[in-house]
Amino acid sequence: MAKVSIFVVGLMLLHCWVATNEARYLKYKDPKQALNVRIKDLMERMTLEEKIGQMTQIERKVASAEIMKNYYIGSVLSGGGSVPKPQASAEDWINMVNDFQKGSLSTRLGIPMIYGIDAIHGNNNVYNATIFPHNVGLGATRDPKLVRRIGSATALEIRATGIQYAFAPCIAVCRDPRWGRCYESYSEDHKVVQAMTEIIPGLQGEIPTNSPKGVPFVAGKGKVIASAKHYVGDGGTIKGIDENNTVISRHGLFSIHMPAYYNAIIKGVSTVMISYSSWNGEKMHANRNLITNFLKNSLRFRGFVISDWEGIDRITSPPHANYTYSIYAAINAGIDMVMVPFNYTEFIDGLTSLVKSNDIPMSRIDDAVSRILRVKFVMGLFENPLADHSLVHYLGSKKHRNLAQEAVRKSLVLLKNGENPNQPLLPLSKRASKILVAGSHADNLGYQCGGWTIEWQGVTGNNVTKGTTILSAIKNTVHNDTEVVYKENPSLDYVRSNNFSYAIVVVGEKPYAETKGDSLNLTISTPGPETIKNVCGGVKCVTVIISGRPVVIQPYVDKIEALVAAWLPGTEGSGVTDVLFGDYGFRGKLPRTWFKTVDQLPMNVGDSHYDPLFPFGFGLKTKPHKTN
Repeated sequence: MAKVSIFVVGLMLLHCWVATNEARYLKYKDPKQALNVRIKDLMERMTLEEKIGQMTQIERKVASAEIMKNYYIGSVLSGGGSVPKPQASAEDWINMVNDFQKGSLSTRLGIPMIYGIDAIHGNNNVYNATIFPHNVGLGATRDPKLVRRIGSATALEIRATGIQYAFAPCIAVCRDPRWGRCYESYSEDHKVVQAMTEIIPGLQGEIPTNSPKGVPFVAGKGKVIASAKHYVGDGGTIKGIDENNTVISRHGLFSIHMPAYYNAIIKGVSTVMISYSSWNGEKMHANRNLITNFLKNSLRFRGFVISDWEGIDRITSPPHANYTYSIYAAINAGIDMVMVPFNYTEFIDGLTSLVKSNDIPMSRIDDAVSRILRVKFVMGLFENPLADHSLVHYLGSKKHRNLAQEAVRKSLVLLKNGENPNQPLLPLSKRASKILVAGSHADNLGYQCGGWTIEWQGVTGNNVTKGTTILSAIKNTVHNDTEVVYKENPSLDYVRSNNFSYAIVVVGEKPYAETKGDSLNLTISTPGPETIKNVCGGVKCVTVIISGRPVVIQPYVDKIEALVAAWLPGTEGSGVTDVLFGDYGFRGKLPRTWFKTVDQLPMNVGDSHYDPLFPFGFGLKTKPHKTN
């Protein structure tokens, strides 16, 4: 009898040991398991509450480790200008991100969160980051390989701060420069935009050759999740009004605004962000046909779809008028993660109620969560959830600043060079006895970088981050014996009476982003036009335009000896002087048509009424002149 009892006890202990080890071994935590096995295993363990938490993205201002734990939040973001503290270091960012992550890891299932940020021209919210030219300037380079390298550098600077997710690239095709986001678009020509989707493998890594189409890919700790945005048609709104209605046929939408998404998906883009805009009156955030039927089913996109900031609120007019309906319409349309970003309990409670009432099917929730988990598994987040300090040295590194400088010089478009080809003004002599530098944008790093830099709408001044102004670059370039005089807005008499060899005038637009940048007149900021008239009326001048788009310049062209479109070059002003003084030649081509008057707009290459001041693709070339 005793022998039987010992056998039974032993058998029970064996069962307990097996059960304990099975409990310890979780398939979803095993990187050797197939991706779909890991997703299925984790999904089967999740409650509705945990699933809806994964679909929720909140702003860092309302996040904490405790909230991450209690609500199972799937993602946190920084809005424009939302930072741990002013001039925060890479370590400050890492500590903040890791604090949120530790809250997520302390949950029952330990699902790590992802942190997102608008790194649209470098890690642009972060002090001391390298700020690259905005997309319109990169479009002028016509150099996809350069853009890919910029993607790689940006990914490292994002990871340097512990962040894993970039809300970039914007692959809008801006068809009207009056749009305040036009500088976020590479070109009015979808073919240029398609070519520039090469930034995606730069950000995420090169997709494996055997990877199925549409499956997201992120190649480890030095790369980030990318987001193709804003799906779809955001660059085609009436009069360029932000978040407005794009009135166009299905053929027009699919031939102009959709093609770059094909390239993005083929390159393994992990997420797609939905546009605030409407297509023929239907809000994109509620467009099931284009999100679920086309993007997910026809294109077989397997990453996740994310809303824009309070994007689902804007489904109703006024925004947030019927939030329950907004949740219902957005989630059923196919949005997987909602950038709430503040009132997360309202979103969580509303979505939970809609699922329990069967207004949103559980299959829709499972689709959303499986997509979010797929991206988290693919990028190795479960294996490496916490950021370390091993990449902090990449933030604002010399190598990245050199790359940005290269991008600036390749982006410059020479529109005019002398009154006749036989007497060009450029390249300028470094050995002139006395030169004048004028204009509001010559010595203003904030103006040089434009919107989405440190703050959402951009900033003014030279203490905003680290970089080189155009004035500083000029002083560093000319001969030691050359006298450089800077006067922001000199009088005509002053210019005529000072015996300058030549003048460099740097004027343009003040920083802006999105709706605040919408403009019906597209004028150079005052006193820019007066500065051009006074300086160029008194001495030979080159005028450098700092702007996110073509602006009204026709009235001044005859007075200007040489004219350069420099777009929004970012922190590396030396890229401008590299070309002005002939160390490198001009090579940029207009990514946008330069209009004569705003009355012509919208006007794009191929239009029947096409009558530009400078046509799409225009750009004079110069040869390097190293001995000047």
